[in-house]
Amino acid sequence: MLDLVGAFLLLAGTVFLLLGGLGLVRMPDLFTRIQAGTKATTLGTLLSLGGIACLRPDWALKLAVIGLFVLFTNPLSSQVLARAAHRIGTAKAPETAIDRLAEDKGEA
Repeated sequence: MLDLVGAFLLLAGTVFLLLGGLGLVRMPDLFTRIQAGTKATTLGTLLSLGGIACLRPDWALKLAVIGLFVLFTNPLSSQVLARAAHRIGTAKAPETAIDRLAEDKGEA
């Protein structure tokens, strides 16, 4: 039963990673690409790690540590990249109507 759950989690993780890659291609600007990539790769990686943990229970502690590292660093690094891109004036998509960072800084 654990092998079946592990295979399902690996498949789900692969699907999220594939959708994250598709989001990188289809999104209109850097900021939406960062969001699509980060959310999908974080979930995809965690699901894949969970699937491997089900298939190899003796690795579960190491995989949990890796998962925690990914959970903390992936969103943080994307936020830092987005702020740096905003600071240097990277162009936004024409569909972007609200810029909360500019509002917070008094630019909008």
